Amino acid sequence: MTSPEEFPPTIIVVHPKEKRSKCSVEPLRGTPGFEFWKFPVDRTEPMTGYYRLGIGGPQLTPEDRNSGLLVLDATWKLAGPMEEAFDDVPIRSLNSWKTAYPRKSKLFEDPAEGLATIEAVFAAYSQLGRPTDGLLDSYYWGEKFLEINSDLL
Repeated sequence: MTSPEEFPPTIIVVHPKEKRSKCSVEPLRGTPGFEFWKFPVDRTEPMTGYYRLGIGGPQLTPEDRNSGLLVLDATWKLAGPMEEAFDDVPIRSLNSWKTAYPRKSKLFEDPAEGLATIEAVFAAYSQLGRPTDGLLDSYYWGEKFLEINSDLL
């Protein structure tokens, strides 16, 4: 088993309007291998060696295993400005994973490829061949997520 410290940390950028009580990745705070940044981020250095999880980029593959991951945590409506702030970080997409998270937006249609943030982190780690142990332990819909995506595991 490979420890998370052997890879660059996964950076999760959280929008300030994201409620921590409803944040699916909140249980990862303090976990080795994960860093949490608050948006907006004042950064001056490029994120060399990192890929941003998103829609529309080449698929994330095991060849990307040793790269860092940048994950944006916000509602789809708020994610646009966050993506613009990190447009210098190349995008990598996930396979056709299905979300188990119940969607209830009456104002904004979520993309079909949209996942809860913890689901996206799990999917990325799975596609990279990184350990996924414990990632879904605190996620209420974790078992359902694994069940509906069993063909990708």
